[in-house]
Amino acid sequence: MNKSALRQLYKTKRAELPSQERLRLDDLMLLQFQQFDFSAIQTVLTYWPMDGQAEPNTHLFSGYLRYRVPGLVMAYPTTDLSSHTMTAFSIHEDTVYHTNIWGIKEPTEGSVIAPDQIDLVLVPMLICDKMGYRVGYGKGFYDRYLAGCRQDLVSIGFSYFDPIDKIADTGQFDVPLTYCITPHQTYEF
Repeated sequence: MNKSALRQLYKTKRAELPSQERLRLDDLMLLQFQQFDFSAIQTVLTYWPMDGQAEPNTHLFSGYLRYRVPGLVMAYPTTDLSSHTMTAFSIHEDTVYHTNIWGIKEPTEGSVIAPDQIDLVLVPMLICDKMGYRVGYGKGFYDRYLAGCRQDLVSIGFSYFDPIDKIADTGQFDVPLTYCITPHQTYEF
């Protein structure tokens, strides 16, 4: 299947999961996430799950990292619609957020963190394939951002569903994940 068909299919599949089931699956993914060695992680770029999209609860994973990694620098992305680029801004407990035109919460302030300073990126996705290529929301912001990061960057996507065999229309600018965490398994690419 191509990205467009997969996007529609997995948006529907995710939306059909009852909220109580998603809570259970989020907890199982957190258990998988807790198996990682985060000793080399000092800066993480995460994201706020979108309302109404039944996304995995990234606040669980971010909260665990805050607990596990003293002095962790946490960042959230902001998007520039005119240049189709993304910038990481550091956040803190008093950060104010606004909601952009796609319904994504972004920080209104913070220090810019250069892509080469990021150690870990939590990447939004709907599904990925067995090579680590993912289907996101179709704008390419994360692929462009990840292409500018260090080679040793760790990128993790969270999915309620196991990877499919192959996304039919991956392109030269698509950047594969390092890991995909599902409720029952962690896939390394």
